[in-house]
This record gives sequence, C-alpha cells and structure tokens, in this order.
Amino acid sequence: MISKGFLSDYFEGVAVKRLSVVETTPSVSNQHEFNASKSLRRLFGDDDRKGIPTRFVWLGGEQEGVTAESSITWYDARRRHPTRTEYRLYYPANEVTALMEAGDSFFLALRRDGTAMAIITPAGTTVQSQLQWLFGLEGEPELEFAAREITRDVDAELDFTVRYILDELGIEPEEPEADRLDDLIERFGMRFPTTREFSELARTSLTEVSVHDDADAVLLAWQEREEAMFRRLERRIVSERLQSGFLAEGGADIDGFLAFSLSVQNRRKARAGQSLENHLEALFTGHGIRYARGAVTESRNRPDFLFPGSAQYHDPSFPSDRLTMLGAKSTLKDRWRQVLAEAMRIKQKHLLTLEPAISGNQTDQMRSANLQLVLPRRLHESYRDNQRDWLMTVSDFIGLVKERQ
Repeated sequence: MISKGFLSDYFEGVAVKRLSVVETTPSVSNQHEFNASKSLRRLFGDDDRKGIPTRFVWLGGEQEGVTAESSITWYDARRRHPTRTEYRLYYPANEVTALMEAGDSFFLALRRDGTAMAIITPAGTTVQSQLQWLFGLEGEPELEFAAREITRDVDAELDFTVRYILDELGIEPEEPEADRLDDLIERFGMRFPTTREFSELARTSLTEVSVHDDADAVLLAWQEREEAMFRRLERRIVSERLQSGFLAEGGADIDGFLAFSLSVQNRRKARAGQSLENHLEALFTGHGIRYARGAVTESRNRPDFLFPGSAQYHDPSFPSDRLTMLGAKSTLKDRWRQVLAEAMRIKQKHLLTLEPAISGNQTDQMRSANLQLVLPRRLHESYRDNQRDWLMTVSDFIGLVKERQ
C-alpha cells in the first residue's frame, strides 16, 4: 500500500490558547506578547529563537480569511538573571492580529521547515473544531497555552479528511502517486475535460473498487482519486500558463493575471461540488435506486437529488412519507440553510457533505431545522462523541431510500 504521508511530515508541534482581553485590546496592553506555559516551553526549548518566519491567518465564516507574513520570537525575558526565567512569545502587530478579539482561539503550529503558522479563529466555529481535531487537541482552549509535539507515534495519516483541512490552511501536500496520476491524465494534454468525463475516469481507474462495496468507502475512494487527478492536471496547466507570463503593451498584464487566478479558484470550487454529485449518481444507479437529479420543485428550486423522482413529487396522491430529497455539498460553511426550501413536501431534509468536524453549534441548528446530515463513515471520526450518534452514513441513507422505494 502506498503511504499517503503523515501530518508529522509538515508539523513538529502545536499549541493553542483562548485569547484574553489583555492580549487583544490595544488600550489595555501594547506589548504583543504571550506568557509561556510549561508545555509551550517544552515545544520551543530553552534557547531563544528570534525572528521565526510566521504566516498569520485569521479564519472566520465562509469566504472570510486574512493572511499576513510576519515573524514571532521566543525568548527568556530574564535570560541574564542567575536563577529566574520568564519565557515569552513576542509577535509584531499586523493585519491579522488587529482582528483578534477576546475569546478567539489562537493556534500556533511549528512547521518542519523552521517556519510557523499562527491561526486565529472565533470561538465555537467549525474551523476551530477542525483544527482541534487535526492537531489532536482535547477540550476547549484555556487561557494558558496547551501544547503537544506531533510525532509519528501520535500522528494522523494524510487521508481525505486531513488533506481537506490542510487545503483550508493553504497547504498542498505532495501527491504520493504522481507517476500513476500522470499516466491517467496524459490523454487530456493541456486541457480540462468535462467534470463528467473526469469523474468517470476516476471511477474506472480504481479497478479494485466496486460500486457494490461499502458505499461510504467507495464514495471517498472515487472522490479522492478525482481530486488527486484534478490537482495534478491543474498544476501542469497552471505551471505552463505562468511560464508564458502575463504581459501586455506597456508592461505586466495585472488584470490578466488576476482574472486567471480567479478562474483557477472558481474552477476548483465548481468541480468539487459537481464531482460529488457525479459519484453519488453512480452509487445510486449501481444500487438500482430511482432518482431525479436537479428536478424543479417549488419556486424553481432544484434539489440535487429527489427520490424516487420528479413525477412522484408533483403527484399529490403520492405519499409524502415515501419522498426523499438529498442536497450534496462538498463543503457547507453556512450554506446548509439553502436546502431547507428546496422541496416543501418533504418535512425532513437530508444533506450530504464531505466537510469534517462541523461545529456543535452548526449541527444543533441543523437538528432544530429538521435537517439530517449525511457523511462517509470515515469522516464521523472527526466529530465529537455527542454528535456521532446523530450522524448518518452513506450506507444508512442508501438503505433508507431503498426501503421507501
């Protein structure tokens, strides 16, 4: 089996704390320093470490993110004292630290290349839950730093769930099957095929995976393969475009570069959702399930999947309790509410996502809105114990739909 890599290949340790008023209010303190804890000292060591290159990242809700390149310094403020030590962590003010508020969570991750990442998230958010799960941090952050080393014996393999969160942080892990992927995408040359074509190739390339295997594992395997193929092809196409440069009369073509960059991001987002729907369609077809994809309901809404179909939904004599709808979103953020009005005849809505560690606040709101979350079984591990009993697997959902048909 090919190793997918490990989190310890990228990080050597992490610390987290809850920010206090003193640490976030300029009128109270202008020192830009954190007091050390014993666990933070074990992580940094006893020697002063000045000017560690650090990427500061503030992550909030959907599409909310601010980054700044800066540095941090670890030092003993009483280095010359014969018996006392007083370790501190200093950071200069920047666009990200200006956004910090009391109660926010401050994650500090030391990377293997000698740099660091400082990630600030509002309390109770999904991104906070994801980072806590990623780094194996238990409980809610306290006012004192809690830190841990990331070693191979307490490590996370870079599976779909881990890669998803790293991508949110702007870290793209190396692809272990690069040669195999290059062989698969060679037929496309320097063009992006249709999403349907790409999804089909992803499925047929996994000859050891059958649609009749465990549905949860099958869906993730298909999705992982297509994602890896797409990123490999994207890297090739983008690299060539960058090498050709962005020049216009009179100098650099700034508008052209910005438009190209935006197109790359938009293509990533659009393809992720479309590929998920394609693979779900293949699963439903393989299991002999009747469905309609993108059928029109009230107010021109189009739920991703309607079971058993559009004709039954629009037939008033067809029992409502035999109807099912499924929204499919690779990531949710705050968009889960969109599915609530997509099929008014169906009281309980189902929503499938590939997003790990959604916050308890969000899942509580989903329950209150009678929305059932569906995730591949492997992603359930990223959720807290009090959430898991409520989550539905892909296999569970397929069983439910079959029973109603």
